[in-house]
Amino acid sequence: MNPSDAQKLTLRALIALVVGSMIGSGIFALPSAFGRATGGLGALLAWTVAGVGMLMLALVFQTLARRKPDLDAGIYAYAKEGFGNYPGFASAVGYWFGACLADTACLVLIKATLGLFFPVFGDGTTATAIVSASVLLWAVHFMVLRGIKEAAAINTIATFAKIVPIALFIVVAVAAFRADVFAANFWGGEEPTFSNVTGQARNSMLVTVFLFVGIEGASVYSRYAKRREDVGIATVLGFLGVLCLLILVTMLSFGVLLRPDLAGLPSPSMAGVLEAIVGPWGKIFISIGLLVSVLGNYLSWSLLAAEVMYSAAQTGSMPAFLARENENKVPAASLWLTNAVIQAFLVFSWFAEYAFSLALKMTSAMTLLPYLFVAAYGLKLAWTGETYGGVGRSRTVDWVRGAIATIYTAAMLYAGGAKFLMLSALLYAPGSILFFVARRERGLPVFTRVEWLLFGVVVAVAIGGLYGLATGALSI
Repeated sequence: MNPSDAQKLTLRALIALVVGSMIGSGIFALPSAFGRATGGLGALLAWTVAGVGMLMLALVFQTLARRKPDLDAGIYAYAKEGFGNYPGFASAVGYWFGACLADTACLVLIKATLGLFFPVFGDGTTATAIVSASVLLWAVHFMVLRGIKEAAAINTIATFAKIVPIALFIVVAVAAFRADVFAANFWGGEEPTFSNVTGQARNSMLVTVFLFVGIEGASVYSRYAKRREDVGIATVLGFLGVLCLLILVTMLSFGVLLRPDLAGLPSPSMAGVLEAIVGPWGKIFISIGLLVSVLGNYLSWSLLAAEVMYSAAQTGSMPAFLARENENKVPAASLWLTNAVIQAFLVFSWFAEYAFSLALKMTSAMTLLPYLFVAAYGLKLAWTGETYGGVGRSRTVDWVRGAIATIYTAAMLYAGGAKFLMLSALLYAPGSILFFVARRERGLPVFTRVEWLLFGVVVAVAIGGLYGLATGALSI
């Protein structure tokens, strides 16, 4: 069902969805995350690689929005159109699980931040923290049920509000920047060799992936756009704006504190940097900014997760009940399922040693596969010439962009390592039950021969992951 004109989103609202989805917990943890992994030069290299790779992906989203305007479910629809039913389903369910994990990370960090001032919340995984996070989870749930446009409006306000503390941090850090400190951090405290720098950059690459998750926000909500062409514009503008903020926060921090001091800062480490410059009020100010930011980020991910499941159900890749809307045109059934899964992840976080870090890395691992499908579909369109009407310069440019984006996302999947692939398979395998149900509802064969093979690989990797957890070879 198409949204009414009253529910349509402007370019500004679409940009806010992109920025709101991307700017959350990650940017406030950047100083310590990069301080543990690399020095200044390695950070520059990591941001260059990640920036180019994700810019190419953003341009692929823009191209697909223009060349395939009928595919208005974004990240899921492109995988299905390009590679078949089960890959399309895998893209949808993987992205959905990633969104649920991102929301879990947001809730844990909110309570961990409160734990800096109220010890009862601890690191965000105490009993009190989990109970209070659950209350917040269901409070937001019932707010979203009142309407997507209302929730998107709140998200737009939260997006502008979260920029304020980040902008202040940048201004203060510029004033406090010391060239001698930056020079001491430049090589990361190691011998100035190419292998050391590339090794440092590689160690920080998975961090950058999580920070860019959400780039597809406008694409997922393309059916709500007032103008279809705004989807691609919002994706690119939102990405470039966030990239500038991420680079500034990272590099300026290397000019304030030495790398060992950055590495030792507790979350949110941006608060520790500002405290070192201006005193205790800096820690309080950034902590308040983080709470606003993460709440907005949480809302963005709640909207995205429910929308993906709803869109997949609309086209028969998910069970029909997930396509049900309430009187406010909100995909209520998918929202209920989404928040039930987040609640389960919250309870599970009680048993994880480093719940926040695990949730961040699992979010990256789960969303990289959907990104890979999008990049590969953009490459496929340019390769076959579909929608191009012949050979031309635009087709060559799009082919290069698609190739770079595909190589980048595949490399990031590889860089994540076997551990996160196995843990991802532990979600993909049982999640495939939804695909079985959807296909049986429509009286269709569940898998083609190739899809049976793909499903077999997923199950085999999941069994390996389960065995690893049981034997202690795989830790969480």
